[in-house]
Amino acid sequence: MGKSGKTSRAELAALLVGALLVGLAGCQKQEGPAEKAGKEVDKAAEKVGQQVEKVGNSMQDAARGDKK
Repeated sequence: MGKSGKTSRAELAALLVGALLVGLAGCQKQEGPAEKAGKEVDKAAEKVGQQVEKVGNSMQDAARGDKK
């Protein structure tokens, strides 16, 4: 602390920055097994959606008489 017993601006700023860094480090996202499984389900659903779209396009082409 400063000579007069009051906290200087530099000391206060250093304390604030330190507290923010500790807070941010504690908030880092830890991915658990449920979140990993959810991401895999999302990927699988996206792939299924793409395949359904392809089938739909093929059906439309077949209905028009187009062949691929």
